[in-house]
Amino acid sequence: MLLAVDVGNTQTHLGAFDGDDLACDWRLTTLPSATSDELAATISDLLSLEGLGFGSLDGVIVSTVVPQLGPEYEHLSERHMKKRALLVGPNLKTGMPILVDNPHELGADRLVNAVAAHARVQGACVTVDFGTSTNFDVVSGGGEYLGGVIGPGVEVSLEALTARAAKLPRIDLSSPQEAIGKHTTAAIQSGFAYGFAGLVDGIDRRLAEALGEPATFIATGGLASTIAPHCETIDEVDELLTLRGLRLIYDRNGDS
Repeated sequence: MLLAVDVGNTQTHLGAFDGDDLACDWRLTTLPSATSDELAATISDLLSLEGLGFGSLDGVIVSTVVPQLGPEYEHLSERHMKKRALLVGPNLKTGMPILVDNPHELGADRLVNAVAAHARVQGACVTVDFGTSTNFDVVSGGGEYLGGVIGPGVEVSLEALTARAAKLPRIDLSSPQEAIGKHTTAAIQSGFAYGFAGLVDGIDRRLAEALGEPATFIATGGLASTIAPHCETIDEVDELLTLRGLRLIYDRNGDS
């Protein structure tokens, strides 16, 4: 089995693949100060819930936007699995040319999403990832990474709003029942669901025009299922897109 780990600024998404099939997955809060031993203990507990252990894993691939956690996952893999973890970066083969000014500044998760999306649709595509930021990544029909857009994240925006407005409560986001909120919570839900849907649609239409060829728009990330249904431009939702991309990149690197 393969352990795929997507370390975001807010959440870490882990998945265990049995061949091409995702056997199980988990979402955790990202703790930037976590040590390899702490990570190992947490992952061991999660695996045990599925009747698995480190001995069940044949490999590990990690995408991280938190630089200090990369070496911790490498140490975890070497100590508990006796294998080298693959870290998504310049040394790995992705099969995707990166046509931006400085490829080294491209976030690993963004590249992984682009690889997965193009493999899925076999044509031009745009991924919209609802994470700490809202990331849009554009791939040509020929499979070239062209660039993208970084916008404000849904949860970060919500935290900023409730922190600065004393009378507004912290809420859990969900799809609104109607556009006109009848109480404060409903008003906030409406504002964020329809507000971010409008942001996504506006950017998507500009990207489609700039791309100049028909493209498939795929949403992913923890809040994709909340925002995407209110978008007019999103064609598909795949909350597991990043994990699928990690598996593809692992396969493309063989035993390296």
